[in-house]
Amino acid sequence: MKKGFDNDLYVKLQSEKILERIKKFDNKLYLEFGGKLFDDMHACRVLPGFVSDAKCKILCTLKEQSEIIFVISAADLERNKIRADFGIPYGTDVLRQIDKLRSLGLNMNSVVVTQYLGQPAADKFINKLNNHGLKTYIHHKTKGYPTEVDVIVSDEGYGANPYIETTKPLVVVTAPGPGSGKLATCLSQLYHEYKRGVRAGYAKFETFPIWNLPLRHPVNVAYEAATADLGDINMIDPYHLETYGVTTVNYNRDIECFPIVKSILTKITGEEGIYNSPTDMGVNMAGYGIVDDETCRAAARQEIIRRYYKTACDYKTGNTTADALERIRLLINENKIDLSERKVVAHALEKAEISGSASVAIELENGAFVTGKSNKLMTACASAALNAVKSLSNIDDDMLLLSPVVLAPIIQLKKEVLREDKVKLDLNDVLTALSICAATNPIAEKAMNMLVRLSGCEAHGSCILPEKDLSVMRKLGVNITCEPEFGSKDLYGF
Repeated sequence: MKKGFDNDLYVKLQSEKILERIKKFDNKLYLEFGGKLFDDMHACRVLPGFVSDAKCKILCTLKEQSEIIFVISAADLERNKIRADFGIPYGTDVLRQIDKLRSLGLNMNSVVVTQYLGQPAADKFINKLNNHGLKTYIHHKTKGYPTEVDVIVSDEGYGANPYIETTKPLVVVTAPGPGSGKLATCLSQLYHEYKRGVRAGYAKFETFPIWNLPLRHPVNVAYEAATADLGDINMIDPYHLETYGVTTVNYNRDIECFPIVKSILTKITGEEGIYNSPTDMGVNMAGYGIVDDETCRAAARQEIIRRYYKTACDYKTGNTTADALERIRLLINENKIDLSERKVVAHALEKAEISGSASVAIELENGAFVTGKSNKLMTACASAALNAVKSLSNIDDDMLLLSPVVLAPIIQLKKEVLREDKVKLDLNDVLTALSICAATNPIAEKAMNMLVRLSGCEAHGSCILPEKDLSVMRKLGVNITCEPEFGSKDLYGF
């Protein structure tokens, strides 16, 4: 893949900018950290060259100066909100990320459960953390928010929250997803710090939208497509334009809430002009990491198409709204994007028409296309993946990679022990079988070694594919989409 983004340069510039921001205050900065610390695959896709854990690399450069607070909403715990890209609950993701951060030697301070109203799921989560020796804090809904600034900035408002003891100059406040309460936690801490005589500061770590790219730049449009379900809309920052005469890009939620945030900051600090715009609050050097604009534009256009297919499938399965789908369709039309730009789609549909079965096409790194279809033995994803590693290994298409001796007990297990209604090998089954065969078969071993080269490849299914297969495809790093059509009339296990 052609490189469009210099990750090392970005890490350097962003780290330096954070240190600059710390120095503007009494060596104490609460940094609201939006987006994903790990596995930021969206950024990887729209900025080729971006490393998925770039944000974590930045924190590692600031390891000695920083500590981390995780924030999670009790409401999200209660409704078991799921992180879409990994299919795991927010609570589980907090635990996963804490483990990863600790393994890197980063300092974990505590976990804050916000919007607490006595939810049983929140109590269970807090008990679990406490049993593991993690400090936890509870924040209730802030009295007076969002209109009564005098109440918000008082002992009845932010003052009602417990003060979180911190020792490092940089306090990173992060969360598993939006709406968790990161901003409120930061401002609550600022209130307590000023009561203690500490002139602490607040800033926001941002990636998208990129403030110094044009409003309709495909990279920024791709962010809108990614957040269609949240209703995020990129806008020119009117406060920045009015104050400095400079056109910058932000998004509607930050622009809409800026007046109240500024009023709260002014009330807490007694200083009027700390920030004059939402752009001022942000720390975002991502735009300076772009080294090939055309490459990033092309990558972002592809991401917009992928987001369209994802949203269309979610709408078909009842997992998103018609409004979200309509918003992506408008973005497609407004930016004159043709779905045929995603070349792998035509190959999947052609294979399905010829075979009469659910089919998957994969575009390899060399530009070649391979396909696979669902059959009595395995799913379309499993078939396509096997054909892909055969192609990459220059193994004849009719060569059997999987020994019947290995497959037979897997089929027996699924049929007789697990009592599955439809005994068909999925992608995980096939990869397990391939790894077993690789122990004694050099050709199978050669094919298995090619699996890593599927990362970054594009794939498309002729219908909505089983989530188990999609999950494994994503773990392999394959950017897979599906036609928003059911593969059968079955209501369960389609």
